[in-house]
Amino acid sequence: MRMNRIRKRNRDRNKHSRLLLIPSPATATATVHPWADGLSDVSIAGDPLAFPHLARTDLPQHPTTVAGYAQLVREIAADRARWEPLVRYDALTRWYARLETGPGYEVWLLSWLPGQSSGFHDHGDSSGVMSVVAGELVERSLTHAGEGARTLRPGGQRVFSSGYLHEVVNASLEPAVSIHLYSPGLTEMHQYGVPVTPEAQPVRRRPDPAGAH
Repeated sequence: MRMNRIRKRNRDRNKHSRLLLIPSPATATATVHPWADGLSDVSIAGDPLAFPHLARTDLPQHPTTVAGYAQLVREIAADRARWEPLVRYDALTRWYARLETGPGYEVWLLSWLPGQSSGFHDHGDSSGVMSVVAGELVERSLTHAGEGARTLRPGGQRVFSSGYLHEVVNASLEPAVSIHLYSPGLTEMHQYGVPVTPEAQPVRRRPDPAGAH
């Protein structure tokens, strides 16, 4: 069914209001609809900020800085009810699941059984934040100053820049779980052979959170 088009909106809204409120004798018996003045839906509805679905203030604020990324990882790590039910373990490979994505970043949950290791690798152009949330992991990093090792336990964080070269391994007798944020999202990584040196040529491979950390 074809509907008649409402007449064009008159810029003088007050004039239309007066015409609607004081009908002429010729139209006194006609029914005047409040929507017939051609005003927009927003004008008819009133103030859109009065409606919760149009003026939400609880939308997530996505981080854009290293400090913001670190804070986001701390908040996720502290929210055990969010990630703990998702944890799985795989004897053949390290298990992983994506927890969150945002503009310019992604967050992953990884599990590590005893002996599982990432091997020496970097993350291409991505930088990021790592936090252990259960168990403990050992990180071996390699720079021009030499090789270093540190034990990572719940409550601590590691922030790394693009090109950072390291290996993460579960050297304990208990499973471990960690949370990792990459910015930008992980699109490439370089796996390094043994022996590894900062000048070694990397082996390119598809990005895989189970092969990185």
